[in-house]
Amino acid sequence: MHLAVTTRGAAVRGTVLLAHGFGQTRHAWKETSAALAAAGYRTLAYDARGHGDSSRNPADVAYDGQQFTDDLIVLAGELPSPPVLVAASMGGLFGLLAESRWPGLFAAMVLVDITPRWDTRGVERILRFMTAHPQGFDSLQHAADAISAYLPHRPRKSADGLGALLHEDADGRWQWHWDPRLVDELARDSERHQDTLAQAARQVGCPVLLVSGGRSTLVTPQTVAEFLQLVPHATHVELSDATHMVAGDDNNAFTATVLNYLDALPTALARATSAVTEHVTGAHP
Repeated sequence: MHLAVTTRGAAVRGTVLLAHGFGQTRHAWKETSAALAAAGYRTLAYDARGHGDSSRNPADVAYDGQQFTDDLIVLAGELPSPPVLVAASMGGLFGLLAESRWPGLFAAMVLVDITPRWDTRGVERILRFMTAHPQGFDSLQHAADAISAYLPHRPRKSADGLGALLHEDADGRWQWHWDPRLVDELARDSERHQDTLAQAARQVGCPVLLVSGGRSTLVTPQTVAEFLQLVPHATHVELSDATHMVAGDDNNAFTATVLNYLDALPTALARATSAVTEHVTGAHP
């Protein structure tokens, strides 16, 4: 598992563990990590298995949610004290499962545009985009064109900015930085797990913030209302102009929302500061 730790000076306010969404990498948290570090937090972002620089499953081992949940439990459990989990989409779902299996694993949770139930049409749109170029791209310019067409409200990505999303294969084609097997083995038909996820949410006792995008195609007012019934102690903030890619759409507003929430959690975070050390050893493969 590939990890990135960010600190600035003495990290005295605890550790924030950042879990990315499906098809993303740890680089999705670059700006948020820097802002949290500047505010006094140690941040730990990681590439989930099959993503970024983390290892892929062997050909004879299919991907399943249990593996991702186990990875998160091991990673958080090896830290000196419970971190705050900030988790987008896929990462948030595994966060719910991890906390329900190991109560107290997290000092608090921030779920980014994900609830135990979601609009499956939004997932289908995402997967159509992710699988639209099975042979990869002939250039980074080609990839930038595709991303701009999919996210027309976003500034166009530069070639440098695409380095965290794609890699060049032996044939000179640019491929997404995730294992294509993940789509069929993990993402398709994922709605069959929604009842299990709802049950997991009911068992979460730590402080929870849900940050949703007002223009999200996955999270709806109905799924938010159900989530707040499942987790009645949770807080909800909607960023009205954001889509499902909340942190990428308006990172400043998102990070400010997270920092404001963390500022209101002195009791929960006090437990996470007393045993923090300068080094994080990471998780077992």
